[in-house]
Amino acid sequence: MAESRAMRALCEGLVDYAGLFPPAKLDMQPTVERYARYSMGVRSWMLGRLICPASRLEDLSERGAPLMPGTFATSGYREHADSMPAWGVSVVADMPMGETLDAMSAFDEKHGSDERGLARIGGVEMRATSAEVIDDAMDAVPDDIQPFFEVPAEGDIRGVLAALAGEDGCAKIRCGGVEVSMIPSSERIADFVVSCARAGIAFKATAGLHHPVRAEQALTYEDDAPRAVMHGYVNVFLGAVMYNAKRIDEDQLLAVLNETDAGAFAFDDDGAGWRDASVGVLDIAKGRESFALSYGSCSFEEPVDDAAALGWL
Repeated sequence: MAESRAMRALCEGLVDYAGLFPPAKLDMQPTVERYARYSMGVRSWMLGRLICPASRLEDLSERGAPLMPGTFATSGYREHADSMPAWGVSVVADMPMGETLDAMSAFDEKHGSDERGLARIGGVEMRATSAEVIDDAMDAVPDDIQPFFEVPAEGDIRGVLAALAGEDGCAKIRCGGVEVSMIPSSERIADFVVSCARAGIAFKATAGLHHPVRAEQALTYEDDAPRAVMHGYVNVFLGAVMYNAKRIDEDQLLAVLNETDAGAFAFDDDGAGWRDASVGVLDIAKGRESFALSYGSCSFEEPVDDAAALGWL
């Protein structure tokens, strides 16, 4: 079935593909092959950026170039090349900032023309260990690159967000991992969303959001994988846009994050609803564009297939 306008607004470009990272932890070749396939698939509208560590940008360039838009024109795929945008890439800063920025600049220079494959780095992601780290990074990162600063898993996050207030930087929260202890509480996520909204800071999420609705799931792909209740991406992102649009209060936001009944959510061409609360398509789109931006997932198929199974796609 065709997705509603509300579901489309909520999930447009929502899933940044992080196939290189756990629990999938794929090699570069299958990662770029999957990203290329997803970018040409019927659900390509849900696909965001490809996430790559700075230290592996050269590998991404070598493996990905033959599959990137532009190179299709010389590989017998001209019908796709004319309509496909450049690959969007977000870089995880796993090297010192100077080296990270040099690697990013070299990548963009190489992939700015058709014959080498079109790709563009649009974001850089790093841990926010202090206000000084944020200030230094904001000074160094080019204006056309969106910086994301991951808040600490524990402790007070307000110092990090205060350093970002009034700046162009965005916040980032980790919503799960391969161990039960890596899953933050709903209260932690609610506090993060509320604090970002009050400070006027956009955010993205990462890890643990493979499924649309909160439920118990396996944390890895092994047969004996540990299981735990994982957060749902619809819970997090619909809750965030509803709170940002002032359709729900803090207590209701926490209840949305804790919701396990998929039947409590509704999507149609006018808007989306959770129990007695609702938000219009325009507010969803505005919230996604300027507040709740995206999330990283090592699987693109699970978020898509689960939403389709619920009849939302």
